[in-house]
Amino acid sequence: MEDCFICKKQNGLIQTAGETIYEDAYVYVGHIDHNGEDSYLGHIMIDLKRHAPGLADMTMEEAKAFGMIMARVSKALKDSEKAEHIYSLVSGNAVNHLHMHIVPRYPNTPKEFWGPGALYDWPEAPMGNNEQIVKVSRRLKEALEKTSHE
Repeated sequence: MEDCFICKKQNGLIQTAGETIYEDAYVYVGHIDHNGEDSYLGHIMIDLKRHAPGLADMTMEEAKAFGMIMARVSKALKDSEKAEHIYSLVSGNAVNHLHMHIVPRYPNTPKEFWGPGALYDWPEAPMGNNEQIVKVSRRLKEALEKTSHE
């Protein structure tokens, strides 16, 4: 789709923060991008490769790939980034192309900042620039490669 942010990103027409963490025929995984602003480290986006609006629009093959990478990315966040809990969210309000937010909660996060949106309000949240996002992306990619045969 010509005006779809996610389609443009996947086709290399838009540069986003970090590096590709994982990609196959069905899904693309990368770090969230906030237009050059610092981002919550480990906030991952899983995009369906095919332009489809929501979960109900996936084929069974896409759903299998989506679910598998969701579980693998969540495990990688726990293993490499030491997340204690993983939030996941599909809203589709801003971009009509299926993408899932995978957001880690790190140890010692105060309870009043629990939740994928509230984490950004925590004054001590682990925010990072592109250089830090690249490092997180590489660690996650390495963790995924280690568990690709499990």
